[in-house]
Amino acid sequence: MAAPLVITPQTKVLALLEAYPQLEEVLIARVPAFQKLKNPILRRTVARVATLQQAAAVGGVPVAELVNLLRREVGQDLLAGAAGTAYATERPAWFDPALLAPPVDAGAMLAAGEQPVHRVLTDLKELPRGASTPSPPPSSPPRSSTRRRASASRTTSSRRRAAASSSTSTGTEAAGNR
Repeated sequence: MAAPLVITPQTKVLALLEAYPQLEEVLIARVPAFQKLKNPILRRTVARVATLQQAAAVGGVPVAELVNLLRREVGQDLLAGAAGTAYATERPAWFDPALLAPPVDAGAMLAAGEQPVHRVLTDLKELPRGASTPSPPPSSPPRSSTRRRASASRTTSSRRRAAASSSTSTGTEAAGNR
């Protein structure tokens, strides 16, 4: 008999749900965005690679809180120190906001059809000694243009297949008429 799955921030969501199916409703109750786990395609793809730490970030829940909620439900000991986790919120003495380079709005550049990597590399070359760049937020291509391209691609492919099959059937019919 396999050892029970120990729930940690690195636990994959799919592994968690396979080991403890009853936790699906607990996850959904805590973060309604997890309702998407009911979609079988998302469950097989995203849940297979996503960790609880990533899922907590997506849901806007502290990871220790989420992990301990799940551990409590299955009778596992809570993560040590989770309640007393402290984060440094004071600015360190060495930090100087004047040394931050202006941020690059990669999302706007992508939406305009530009590649931000060239701008970023140029900015890095020109960065003065001691200066740094701000950490950009995660970004993704604009969804609407991605959907349009995918839809246009499917439409073009469908037209090509239809044209190919009609020319094949027309050729066959013409051969049959001889």
